[in-house]
Amino acid sequence: MTDVDGLTPMAAFCGNCDCGCPQLFVDPAAPTERRVVLTDDFGQRVQMSADQFASLVADAKSGTLDGVATA
Repeated sequence: MTDVDGLTPMAAFCGNCDCGCPQLFVDPAAPTERRVVLTDDFGQRVQMSADQFASLVADAKSGTLDGVATA
């Protein structure tokens, strides 16, 4: 499981269990370009800047990513 000590939890993308579902965190101690952290249920993590995350959110809101959910 990914170590999440010191990270501020923002969202869980399952929430129906305690099995290590993908989660979104903010790492206040990380450099600006790595402050947003996404973890998966395999113990991996992706780190990105707030600007990169905002771009991802904008793409999701505009429907650009809708095909991913149906693939």
